[in-house]
Amino acid sequence: MRKRLPIVFLVLAAIFYIAAGVNHFLKPEFYLKMMPPYIPWHELMVQLSGVAEVLGGVGLLIPPTRRAAAWGLVALLVAVFPANIYMATNPVEAGAAAMPAASLYIRLAFQPILIWWVLWCTKPKAGSA
Repeated sequence: MRKRLPIVFLVLAAIFYIAAGVNHFLKPEFYLKMMPPYIPWHELMVQLSGVAEVLGGVGLLIPPTRRAAAWGLVALLVAVFPANIYMATNPVEAGAAAMPAASLYIRLAFQPILIWWVLWCTKPKAGSA
């Protein structure tokens, strides 16, 4: 079971990112509201981040692209962090007034866990090139 755990977490990560990316197109208004005003081209940024999440999730499932997809998702998580900060510090403007304040800050703390997750489940096996 121990050898299968990274694969289970890999598939869960892929499903998570594909679903999150698709959601950018199904419910773009949620993502548009959380965009900080200083970031230009809100619609384009929401669409690009959605595409990046879908491609990253699919890339996790393809062994030759797995590690590159993980690093691409890490870059994406870093890039969207300002939107998460904006959402936590400006919940009314970001359309998150109904969410408990603690949950908005927990989202921020969860970002490093998401980064660790994709890197852990895609790390090369010992002895592999």
